[in-house]
Amino acid sequence: MTRPLAVVTGGSRGIGAATCLRLAADGHDLVVGYVNDGAAAEWIATGVRANGARCVTVMADTSVEADVDRLFETAADRLGPVTGLVNDAGMTGPFGRLTDTGTEVLRRVAEVNLLGVLLCSRRAAEVLAAWGSGVIVNVSSAAATLGSPGEYVHYAATKAAVDAPTTGLAKELGPDGIRVNAVAPGVIDTEIHARMGDPERPERIAASVPLRRSGRADEVASAIAWLMPPEASYTTGAVLRVSGGR
Repeated sequence: MTRPLAVVTGGSRGIGAATCLRLAADGHDLVVGYVNDGAAAEWIATGVRANGARCVTVMADTSVEADVDRLFETAADRLGPVTGLVNDAGMTGPFGRLTDTGTEVLRRVAEVNLLGVLLCSRRAAEVLAAWGSGVIVNVSSAAATLGSPGEYVHYAATKAAVDAPTTGLAKELGPDGIRVNAVAPGVIDTEIHARMGDPERPERIAASVPLRRSGRADEVASAIAWLMPPEASYTTGAVLRVSGGR
């Protein structure tokens, strides 16, 4: 094995897509996980391959154990041993107060944002421990500490819940040679805001950010990319805030 191989969930859009392209440029082969838009995933795969990397796309709902198993099995069968995982798959549900949010939305957000991270991390830990090294990077959110009142308290809760296993697994898996970190983006200008019903949110929130602008997906991807290679070999259990100071 001469090239690292990263599995990126939610790799067809936003931060996940930018991460796939950045890691490919840095010398990683990629497994692009996606749940709905196969055409978008293939488009990202084309960009990955243009950087000289090998790539496969895999449709997988990370909240479903069988899908997670297939994601990692496909990686091994098609490309070889997985060396890293980026847990980016996530959702917010509609924008609004908790009292206006339906139970099914709460359940689905918790399943994707937390259960999905745990299932993928568990499988990655099994795979990486066999090699005695590897890295997991979770995509959390600044919302985990801000709480996001009136916007998506439920989403903020799941991201706070992602920070806990980042710390815990870093300690649990450190003796196996596995590093576990997270990035916590602030307001990033991606399509997620339109999907939750508020496409103008990045522009509206920008004035409250100390840097006076929303962030870009590639800026978060750069932070993730720094955590992946051996240059960050003594960094584990960290939650790196990429939020413009907010």
